[in-house]
Amino acid sequence: MIELILLGTFVGLLSGLFGIGGGTILVPLLLLLGYETKIAIGISVIQMVFSSVYGSYLNNKKGTLDVLMVVIIGLGGFTGALLSGNITASFSDETLEMVFLAFAAFALIRLFMKTHDYKHEKKVNKAVLFVTGFVIGAISMSIGVGGSLILVPILVGFLHVPLKKATSAGLFFVVFSSVSGLISHTLHGHVDYTSGIIIGLASLAGVYAGIHLKHHILNVSLQKKLLTVLYLIIVIYLLYRIF
Repeated sequence: MIELILLGTFVGLLSGLFGIGGGTILVPLLLLLGYETKIAIGISVIQMVFSSVYGSYLNNKKGTLDVLMVVIIGLGGFTGALLSGNITASFSDETLEMVFLAFAAFALIRLFMKTHDYKHEKKVNKAVLFVTGFVIGAISMSIGVGGSLILVPILVGFLHVPLKKATSAGLFFVVFSSVSGLISHTLHGHVDYTSGIIIGLASLAGVYAGIHLKHHILNVSLQKKLLTVLYLIIVIYLLYRIF
């Protein structure tokens, strides 16, 4: 119980601070504690429901959330995530861990790419936004991550959305994808609700602290350095575990 509470608080802190769903960190930690891969993915999806809903509420209060744009992408994510339980059930634990490793490696590499903070956003066809959300939702929920890690660079790089606004949008997207993913994974028996709810509730305190740090204390440069170290540790652990 204590381990799960501490785990939830820590993941919630990172979720609020970096605008991520938390699954990229939570799934490897659950594997380290001895959970099976598919169950770890299911627990991660529960935690993301808690942290993304609460985090998006706090971001909206601070005025950094473009609700209309993300609702369109989110509906696509919701639809795509309904397929996630089927996708997860179709692959072995080893294959899912390999996909997760690739996802974490991509996250690490992206941090070394220069991010431009644009002042003027581009207008994009709503159908394109929906399809983008669908693909991200289907893939990300299949391995227990929220999808914001892919969505944020798309918003910043292609739509020229300001970085803070993009990270807030990424967390709001996770609301749609995680709720849908939870439904799908529950139907396939991948969810340990007891562990997931404990972690999810504990993550709320962490989310509050993380969003406060993001807006008032840490600058973008320090956030990037901390996230780089975190992803590097995750990639090394997954490499050790798989090979």
